[in-house]
Amino acid sequence: MGLIRRLRVTQRAMERTMLGVSLRDQIRNEEIRRRTRVTDIAQRVAKLKWQWAGHIARRTDGRWGLKVLEWRPRTGKRSVGRPPTRWTDDIRLVAGSRFSHGAYCGILFKLGESTVQNPLF
Repeated sequence: MGLIRRLRVTQRAMERTMLGVSLRDQIRNEEIRRRTRVTDIAQRVAKLKWQWAGHIARRTDGRWGLKVLEWRPRTGKRSVGRPPTRWTDDIRLVAGSRFSHGAYCGILFKLGESTVQNPLF
C-alpha cells in the first residue's frame, strides 16, 4: 500500500474519531469530510511537492538539490521488478524532461496548480 493511501486512511480514521463515528455507522467519507472541514492530505502533499519542485528548478547556485534528485545509488545488487517511482518521474510526466530548466519555472507553477486538483498518484 502506497504512502499517500496510508495517509488518507489514517486521516479518515482520525476524522471519524473526531466526530465519534465508527465504520459500522456507514457514513460516507465525503460526508465526514464535509462535517470536519479538514483539507485532504493528498491534495496538501501534492501542492507542497509542486512548490518544492519549482523551488529546486529555480536554484542556480549549484547546490545539491537537483543533483540529489537525479542520483541513483548503485550499491549492491539491483532488486527484481520495476524500479520505484521517484518524484522527478511524476514531475517529468507532466512538465516534460527539462523541468529543471529556468524557462520552465513559471510553467511548473501553473502545471502544479492543475495537478494538485487532479493528482497523478
